[in-house]
Amino acid sequence: MTAFAYFPWIWKRYMFEETNSFPEKDESEALLRRNSCGDVEDEKRNGSAVRIDIPPLSRTGEEDELGSCKRFPKEKRKTAVAFVFLFCNFILATLSLALTHERLPDRNTSKPLPDIVLDNVNTQDWALDVSEILIIIMTAVTFFIMIFHKHRWIVFRRAFVILGVLYLMRSITMYVTVLPVASYTYYCSPKANYTSFLLIAKRVIQLVSGFGLSINGQQTYCGDYIYSGHTVILVTAYLLIQEYTPKKFYLFHWATWLASLTGIVMVLVARGHYTVDVLIAYYAATRIFWIYHTMAHNPQLKNASTSNFLSRIWWFPIFRYLEGNVGGVLPKVYSCPWMKVHRTRRFD
Repeated sequence: MTAFAYFPWIWKRYMFEETNSFPEKDESEALLRRNSCGDVEDEKRNGSAVRIDIPPLSRTGEEDELGSCKRFPKEKRKTAVAFVFLFCNFILATLSLALTHERLPDRNTSKPLPDIVLDNVNTQDWALDVSEILIIIMTAVTFFIMIFHKHRWIVFRRAFVILGVLYLMRSITMYVTVLPVASYTYYCSPKANYTSFLLIAKRVIQLVSGFGLSINGQQTYCGDYIYSGHTVILVTAYLLIQEYTPKKFYLFHWATWLASLTGIVMVLVARGHYTVDVLIAYYAATRIFWIYHTMAHNPQLKNASTSNFLSRIWWFPIFRYLEGNVGGVLPKVYSCPWMKVHRTRRFD
């Protein structure tokens, strides 16, 4: 009888205690801690199972506010930093043009360079106005789409930093190599034949006040050829529209693509740029945009490693700062920004 008295203890000791890997309730709760946004953080990793909470979906199929806070935080301060980055580089580009104008080759002795496209097209001065009108339209449409996107703060800072990188690169390329004026008829302000702080500051203010456009009469300085700013804006606007609107809006995508292409062609017809300026601008804008969004959509590419060659790009630290907390591809969900109770609509 004594041996049978110990049997329940032996059975519990060897059959349950050694194989039971599930933590008690208190231990399971100790493994998990939530931050202010509701994110689950692992405090202790000892081989036990860790519970991951998946945010529930609403009847429309979109994440609730807690899930949105987890994956796509607004981080307005980062958006402000991205805007300052863009603004500073835009000022730098205008400063570069103000200095380049004084280094411009004399139009009386230096003729336009041979260009396979420009040499076979009849120049039309009005075409530059058409191009800049299309730039204004494309910019307005892009801004409208971004402001009504549910995750507008993320979209805006992506646009700001991409354009900021492109303007920074353009400010360097236009200054290091100055090409002769491509047009025979475009008006260029006379050179001052000297440089001073007040002169350059006056030119920068004039260029900034006109947003770098010629249609308002504020852009009368020449030499900003490599590479085309018109092409950068048109291509980037189209890429943003295509990325942040549903695929089923294909007619809208084709219309914006045609508008961008027309604007680029009009720049060449007006001899506002050499063909090489347009090609370099297209290549730079598309590659920066695609590289940025490839890294943004793949969390493993947000970390620097020996196998991640994209992390060697000079602007990778900026990207990592802006996108470190963004969790994946942004859903195509829209909401009104000035309503207290946001009514969202999903188009995916």
